[in-house]
Amino acid sequence: MRCLGIETSCDETSFALVQDGRLLAQVLHSQENLHALFGGVVPELASRRHLQTMPGLLRGLFQKTGLTPNDIHIIAVARGPGLLGALLVGLGLAKGLAMSLHVPLVGVNHLHAHLLAPGLEQQLLFPALGLLVSGGHTHLYRIEAADQFHILGRCLDDAAGEALDKSASLLNMPYPGGRHVDQVAAMAEPDRTLLPKPYLDNQNLDFSFSGLKTAVAHHVADHAHLRLPKLANTSEILEWARTSPDFRIFCASLNWTITETLRIKVERALRQAGPVSSLIVAGGVAANTMLRQTLARTAQQWRIPLILPNPSLCTDNAAMIAYAGLLLFEKGWMHGLDLEAFPRGKPIPWDYSFRENVPINA
Repeated sequence: MRCLGIETSCDETSFALVQDGRLLAQVLHSQENLHALFGGVVPELASRRHLQTMPGLLRGLFQKTGLTPNDIHIIAVARGPGLLGALLVGLGLAKGLAMSLHVPLVGVNHLHAHLLAPGLEQQLLFPALGLLVSGGHTHLYRIEAADQFHILGRCLDDAAGEALDKSASLLNMPYPGGRHVDQVAAMAEPDRTLLPKPYLDNQNLDFSFSGLKTAVAHHVADHAHLRLPKLANTSEILEWARTSPDFRIFCASLNWTITETLRIKVERALRQAGPVSSLIVAGGVAANTMLRQTLARTAQQWRIPLILPNPSLCTDNAAMIAYAGLLLFEKGWMHGLDLEAFPRGKPIPWDYSFRENVPINA
C-alpha cells in the first residue's frame, strides 16, 4: 500500500510517499529563515507560508517519483499537537484529497509519529520506553505497539528544546539556536555546577525547564561578556567561540545540564515502567550530539538497544506521518471527514473508526 503523508504542524511544510514501510520520496520546505527574524515561530505567518508552498511541493513530489495522485491508496495527515492554524491548512488539503480520490483518511498524532519514525530505517522493538524531546514537547511513553502509547511523564511548562533555543537567543544566536549550542558545546568541557538541573527533587517522570531558562537569563545578565556583539551566523558563532573560553564553557554546561536532566528521568522511567526491549529517542533535540552519546551509554548499561532516527528524520517531516498512518491503517484504524485538529496543550482523543473491508485500489 502507498501512503501520502502531510505535515504542517509548525513551520515545516512536507509531503512524503511511503510504500509498504519504505520511504519512496519526501519534499520539505522549512520556514526557518522567515521566523529567525522574530526569534521564534509566528503562527499566522506559518499558516500563510504553508498555503503558499503546498501546491508546488506536492507537484514536486509526484514529479520526483513519477507517480500521480491516482497512485495514492491512503492519506495520512498530522492532526496535532501543533499550531492550530497550520494544522488546519494540512487537514483541509488531506480531506480534499481523500474525498476526491475516494481513499481512506488517517489522522496521526505528531508526537507518536516522531517515535515511530526510526521504523523507516530499522526494526522497532516493543515494548519500548520512548523519549520525545523537541522544542515544544518533552514526553516519556511506554510504547506497546504502533497504536498503544501510554504516557508516563510530560513537560509541565517549557520543553527541553525551548530552553536550548531561548538560551541561545539570549546569547545572540539565531533561531533555532539549539544546534549552535550543540556545536559550541563540543569545543569545551562543561562546568557541572554552573546551572541547576531542573525539577529533579521528586519521584515523578514529568519535566520542567522554565526554572533553567530563568537561571540562564540571570547568568547571562550578570556575565554580559558571554553575548555575541550582534545576532550572528554560524561562522561568526564559531569564531566567537574560538576566542571566548567562557562562552564555550557556558554552552557546554547548558547542553550538559539539559542532557543530564533527561538522562536521570530516563533512568527513573526504566526503573518504574517495567521491562522494555528498547529505548527510542526522537524529536528535534534527538539530533543533539551530547544527548545521543549519553543515552547510548545509558542503553548499554541497561543492556537494551538505543533506537534513534537519522538526524534528517528528527525534524518535523511527512515521512514519519506517512509511516505512522500506514501502520495505523494496517491495524484497522482510520478517520472520517469529520477529523479534527488539536493544538498544543489539548489532549488528542482516540477517535478512530475500525475499518472492515475498506476497498484499496492497490
